[in-house]
Amino acid sequence: MTASSPSPMPTGTRAASRSDRPSVTELRLSAFAGHRGAAFPLGPLTLLAGPSGSGKTTALRAYEALARLGGGARLDEAFPAPHGCVPERARPDAQRRRGFRLGCTADGPEGPIRLDIAVQAEPELRIVGERLTSGGLTLLETALVDPSRPVVQAAWHTAGASPVTRGPLPDDRLGTALLPLRVAGKTDGQRRVLAAAEQMVVALRSVFACDPRPRRMRDAVPLGSGRLLRGCDNLADVLWRTRTECGRRHAQLVAAVRDGCAGPVADLLAELAPGGHGQRGALGVAHGVSHGADHGRGRGPGHGNGHGHGNGAVRGAGAGHGCAVGPGLVRAVLDRGDGVRTPLALLGDGELRYLALALVLFTGPGVLEVDPVAEVPAALQTLTVLADGLDRCLDPRQRAQLLCVAARMGERGHIRLVGAVSDASWAAGVPGATVVHLDRERS
Repeated sequence: MTASSPSPMPTGTRAASRSDRPSVTELRLSAFAGHRGAAFPLGPLTLLAGPSGSGKTTALRAYEALARLGGGARLDEAFPAPHGCVPERARPDAQRRRGFRLGCTADGPEGPIRLDIAVQAEPELRIVGERLTSGGLTLLETALVDPSRPVVQAAWHTAGASPVTRGPLPDDRLGTALLPLRVAGKTDGQRRVLAAAEQMVVALRSVFACDPRPRRMRDAVPLGSGRLLRGCDNLADVLWRTRTECGRRHAQLVAAVRDGCAGPVADLLAELAPGGHGQRGALGVAHGVSHGADHGRGRGPGHGNGHGHGNGAVRGAGAGHGCAVGPGLVRAVLDRGDGVRTPLALLGDGELRYLALALVLFTGPGVLEVDPVAEVPAALQTLTVLADGLDRCLDPRQRAQLLCVAARMGERGHIRLVGAVSDASWAAGVPGATVVHLDRERS
């Protein structure tokens, strides 16, 4: 494995290199599936490049699993198929135990913080060791002492009357994510432990794994939460919500779509699918027509049961804010600017993947189906997008445009992208891009 240094960023665009927002800057796979002793440097824009079988997808899977553990998920939720994570040549010990090891480094206000965990996959899944360190100082260390109990013995830095505090932690959760519930924060040492743990958790939790599926994106979808799923199946639902939330961001998205899709593009929007109807669909049709009259006259019976919240004569036919009268299906379309609207169902796979990935890069945790850290301001969080097969179905123009969008968003410090590609030669010279080359060697 080799890594190329990122290309210099333009002068005045160094926001992504600052450490005010915690972010994962290295992924380590000490013994994980086909990787042994591997360390992947991660920048604002990172491409894992290599042929099929070199372990790109495995690396992204490990990153996503760490992110889920950082969010408080159980070990079996983060690793639903743990046997596939054990190196092929790993031999069981005298107790017939086998497992895997992985970790990462999160940079931020506290400096580089390292997290390393050892997981036993056989005969039962459990964390058998975890270490959180900063500048050579061990802040948390756990070890399995009694295999008959579902706990590990933990020791965390105190630097008070006692140098460490000891206590049990469950063996199916990441101990680092549990520290805020166990550490009082009364001494300088305890506060250092809490700050390091928070930095690691914040860096890990804001992750969105994305793999757009064009076949599903062509279908009309019911209106829902307006939060984009990892397969981007509900893209039309998201556009219905986001188009009016931030005009500037939507204009940037339309400009990017114009650069990557064939033909003229004046707008990208969602509309009621033929035959679609329902609560929010009817609201979109009627609200712009009579909203002012409704509020001005105020003679309707209010918000209930679809009668409108104003002039009952204008909106009394079930077009108000009340109960839906049908499933409500919407589809996404390209407005060509001459009265023609092209449904996304007619676009090619490459255009659909490009459009979906561009939407992901221009949005944030409030729009994507992720679990952000609610107690930390959004301005202090960085969203990391994991994209397996980033260049799949994309033509040279589309992948170049998409990478430029990713680099531009990465410069601002709010979005980071880790993508897997078969060949990254086309990314040479993109400012801020880090390319990690993987080979087919397996341990």
